[in-house]
Amino acid sequence: MTDADLLALLRDLESDRVERKASMADTDKIRQAICAFANDLPDHGAPGVVFVGAADDGSCAHCPIDDALLKNLTSIRSDGNIVPFPMLTVQKRVFGGCELAVAIVNPSYFPPVRYHGRTWIRVEPRRGIATLEEELRLTERRRAGDLPFDLHPVASARLEDLDLTLFERTYLPAAVAPDVLERNGRSCTEQLASHRFLTREGLPTVLGALVLARDPTRFVPGAYVQFLRIDGTSLTDPITDQREISGSLPDMLRVLDETLGVNLSVASDPGIGAVEVRRPDYPLVALQQLARNAVLHRRYEGTTAPVRITWLRDRVEILSPGGPFGQVNKDNFGRPGITDYRNPHVAEAMKVLGYVQRFGVGIALARKELEQNANPPLTFHVEDTHVLAIARRAE
Repeated sequence: MTDADLLALLRDLESDRVERKASMADTDKIRQAICAFANDLPDHGAPGVVFVGAADDGSCAHCPIDDALLKNLTSIRSDGNIVPFPMLTVQKRVFGGCELAVAIVNPSYFPPVRYHGRTWIRVEPRRGIATLEEELRLTERRRAGDLPFDLHPVASARLEDLDLTLFERTYLPAAVAPDVLERNGRSCTEQLASHRFLTREGLPTVLGALVLARDPTRFVPGAYVQFLRIDGTSLTDPITDQREISGSLPDMLRVLDETLGVNLSVASDPGIGAVEVRRPDYPLVALQQLARNAVLHRRYEGTTAPVRITWLRDRVEILSPGGPFGQVNKDNFGRPGITDYRNPHVAEAMKVLGYVQRFGVGIALARKELEQNANPPLTFHVEDTHVLAIARRAE
C-alpha cells in the first residue's frame, strides 16, 4: 500500500478497515483486530490496517516505534494464537513527522480465522465474535481455486469414516472457547465443515482424513511413521525393532512420543562432589520436535513414502518426504525466522491438539535441547525430494 493509501485510511474515521492503537499495551485487542481483518466479513477484498502509535481520532500518540515493538507486532503472525496464519506484513512509516507501526492484514483465503478459538469480525464500527450465520458466510467464501493439498476433498471417503467421538470430545473442546461451544447450535456436519474437515458438499478433506479417520492410510497412503531400531551404525546392520505407527493424527503423535521415550537410554555421570548427573543419550524434547516437524512439513500429495525414523547406535535419523517449501530453500533451511507451511491446516490441528506451542521454533528448540544435553550439533541434509535430520548421540 502506498503512503497516500495509508494516510487516507488513517484519517478516515468511518472506515471499518482501520484499527488505531496508541501503543502495544493492549495486544489482545490488536490480535482481535488482525483476526477480524483476516476474516473480511464485509468482503472488501482489500487489506485492513492496524496503526500503532495513532490515537482514536488519527492524531499522533507519540509512541516510540523501535525494533522491539516491530518484532512483537510481527510475531503475531506465527505465534499460533491466530489460526490459520494471518497474511500480515509489518512496516514502520512516518507521516508528518509521526512514527507509526503499520500492520497490513490481507483477507484470508481460508476463513473462518480464529483467535483463541473465537471468530472475530468487524462490520462498520462493530468488532465482535461472529454469529452462527456470519461464520457460515465465511465458511462458504473459501476460495477453492488456491486450496492447499490438506484441504482437497477425498473422493473415496465418507462421513462415517471419521471418528466423530474424537472430534466432539477431544478436538472441539481444544479448538473452540467453552462459552462459544455452549452457545453452539450447529449440527456435527456444520461443525466439521467449519474446522475444514469436510467440504461444503460433505466430503472429508485430506485434513479430515489425517486428523479424524480411523485409518488415514486408506485415503493418504503415506500417512504413517516407520520406526526402525538398528543394532549398529550402518543401515545394513541387524534390525532389533521395527514398527509402523499409524492411526488418526492425535493417536499417531501420542504413540510416536511413547516410542521415542521408551528407546532412550540414561547414563550416570559423576558430578561435582557426591552429586550424580543422569543424562539421556538424546533429549526427548529434541526428538519430539524433529519428529513432529517431519509429520507437519512432509509432502502428502503424490507419494506413498512415510516419515522414517531410524535409530542407530550412534545417531537418530528422521527423514521427511518432500523438500523445502515456499520461502524456505536449501540455503536458508533452519535459519531462525524463515518458515513456510506446505500443510497449513495440519499445522493448525497440531497446534489445537497441543503438539505445537509456537510455530517456527521447532528446529531452534531441538538445537537448544541437544546443546544443553552435550550432544553434537544437529545436522540436516536438504534435497528436493526429502529433508533428513540427524541427531547424534551424547558421549
